[in-house]
Amino acid sequence: MIPALEALDRLKAGNLRFAKNARGETFVSHSQLAELASGQEPFAIILGCSDSRVPAEIVFDQGLGDLFVIRVAGNIVAPSQVGSVEFGAERFKVRLVVVLGHSGCGAITATLEAMQRPDENQSHNLRSIVDRVRPSIAGLLKTELRNDLDALMAEAVRANIRTSVDHLRHGSELLEQLIQREGLLIVGAEYSLETGIVDFFEVGA
Repeated sequence: MIPALEALDRLKAGNLRFAKNARGETFVSHSQLAELASGQEPFAIILGCSDSRVPAEIVFDQGLGDLFVIRVAGNIVAPSQVGSVEFGAERFKVRLVVVLGHSGCGAITATLEAMQRPDENQSHNLRSIVDRVRPSIAGLLKTELRNDLDALMAEAVRANIRTSVDHLRHGSELLEQLIQREGLLIVGAEYSLETGIVDFFEVGA
């Protein structure tokens, strides 16, 4: 089992390699595939956005079997995502969970648009994503940020990440126990589409 802070350092180092275009060798041989088929030992859980530009294994320069990745539009936290995090943390003794959002998130844009110009034709399933993002950013539209779309978008992305982090920290009895007794760490992070750099924040409970 890799301690949370050691796992965090490993992710930071991998992202630095990626951002500098100095990625390590992540090729997996057939013999390694056979080893992985018999079991996995990921060192971090990543709850990230489904955006095709933010594949966790690549932006953190990790290989097969290194990361337990959960991807959903807007990196939202619904029961299935909580259960997936619980599964990874308990079954594989992973002690680091990263909620990975990113700049220019389409789910955030869609939510802001829906809040300002409701679309009655939006499907129930898409609306369920918007409804989970909405509470984290509703208050921002009551501030001066509403007059600066770029600033509003940037803050909304982070607010949504913080909400997901808080939900995982305090919305699961199992995860709360692992935080208190086993050193589980749940942190937020934002990936920049422009630079390739991941900015970690919200470290600590």
